[in-house]
Amino acid sequence: MLAKLADLSKKTNKVFEKIMPVFSISGVVLGFLLPGVFINYTFLVPWLVAFMTLTGALKLSARDIGKAASTPVPILLFFLGSRIIMPFLVLILSRLIFRNNPDLVTGFVLLYSVPAAITSFIWVIIFKGDLALALALMLMDTMLAPVLVPGTMRLLLGASVSINITGMVITLLLMAVLPIILGVTLNETSKGKIPAMLDPWLPPIAKFSIIPLIAISSSAASSEVRFDNSDIWIAAIVCIFFGVSGFVIGKLMGFAGKLDKEKQIALIMTNGNKNNNASMTLGVMYFSVTVALPSILAIMFQHILAAVMGRILIRNKE
Repeated sequence: MLAKLADLSKKTNKVFEKIMPVFSISGVVLGFLLPGVFINYTFLVPWLVAFMTLTGALKLSARDIGKAASTPVPILLFFLGSRIIMPFLVLILSRLIFRNNPDLVTGFVLLYSVPAAITSFIWVIIFKGDLALALALMLMDTMLAPVLVPGTMRLLLGASVSINITGMVITLLLMAVLPIILGVTLNETSKGKIPAMLDPWLPPIAKFSIIPLIAISSSAASSEVRFDNSDIWIAAIVCIFFGVSGFVIGKLMGFAGKLDKEKQIALIMTNGNKNNNASMTLGVMYFSVTVALPSILAIMFQHILAAVMGRILIRNKE
């Protein structure tokens, strides 16, 4: 009986992988339709993100990560594209477009200051990329997030924005760093037994958790976001442009480094997929609702863009 349930859970997870965009959009819609219900559960947001991060981290092993980290070129190219080129591009263009709306500028800079999404590995698997490299990049990027996120925000925005660095660091430690440490530790100390035991059950739950997570965060924005405001629609277009740019920059970095196809796929997906849940949470907790808006929009588009850009940028997919 348990084996049948585990098999059903695995099949459910595969279905959930295919309908991730539906989950993202559903969360936004529920948050805007039922704000009075979801706003009461704001305290759950960091814990939901931490749970999702832990679920992905259980797949990490020190051996695979060490092997991937032993070749520094892809790692340097990733950080060049994701941590230098993309944030500066976002800053320059968003300031030109939203010169009268500094909160949106802050929101886009925040969105491209957070680490790569743990869910990037799903797309790396789908497009048959180098999973070990992708996991290594996500791990290093996430572990450095308590330093890189507030540091990038301070460097690019300066004193024009009040940043609660201590609060952001603590939240990032809770949502990202500690779950990854716990996941790798459980994997290593149990020699893979604990992840194998939990694998049929946690992934579908983590994916379904995206709906309440987005709904709770979106509910905070529902009272102030007006869709008759042209900035909202412009922000959506800009969000799509930046999303596409992230995948393209990943491709260019892989091409510049003359990496093999599998490593290029890892760079494309880790550069293009940002941890929108983390940036949305930070925006709601430490800035304003408008600052969280780019992250909410990115949540709606990211999985769709990953599927489309993967097929455009990755050739000869079997």
